[in-house]
This record gives sequence, structure tokens and C-alpha cells, in this order.
Amino acid sequence: MAEKSSIQALDRTQPELPLKQGRAGFLTHVYKRHGTSTLFAALNVFMGEVIGECKKRHRHLEFLSFVKIVEARTEKDKALHVIVDSYTTHKYEKVRNWLKKNPW
Repeated sequence: MAEKSSIQALDRTQPELPLKQGRAGFLTHVYKRHGTSTLFAALNVFMGEVIGECKKRHRHLEFLSFVKIVEARTEKDKALHVIVDSYTTHKYEKVRNWLKKNPW
């Protein structure tokens, strides 16, 4: 599993200018910002399957919710190996307690 926070939701401020003979298409370099999102993802290497979810926030509650989804979609006889980054979402007491009760 991995987590990527602060993914920016961007849109161009103007539509793409159409192609014309002798001129390439053109996109403005100015963006409209629509906030940020957090991507949680898990990769099943054996099956080549990705489980992913975008969340509006990056808290331990969203992390725990995603871990439960991954567990539910993983066969019980398969081992899960979890790699998390330096964020503290996985260090909260609720998450640690859940991990103790659900050893993979």
C-alpha cells in the first residue's frame, strides 16, 4: 500500500486552441486550482491488480478506512506487506490497535 498526499486538482483557465495548418496546438500555462486530494493505493503484485481510492483529507480515519477495504478485498490466506511513508496517519492509536487485532 502507498499513500500520496496533496495531489492538486487543476484545470486550464482557457480551452485549448485548435490546430491550424503550420501551427501546433496550444495550451495556456495558467491553471485554476480546485483543491487537493489524497491517493491511497495498494498493489497486488501477483494478480497485477491495483486497489485505489482518492480521499478529500489525509487523516488516520481515511487511512484506516482504506486499510479495511484492502483487507476485505484480499484473500485470507495471502500475506499483506504494508509500506507507508513518513506521514503519521499510521501512527495513531486507533490504527495501531486495529493493526494489533488484525495481524497480516
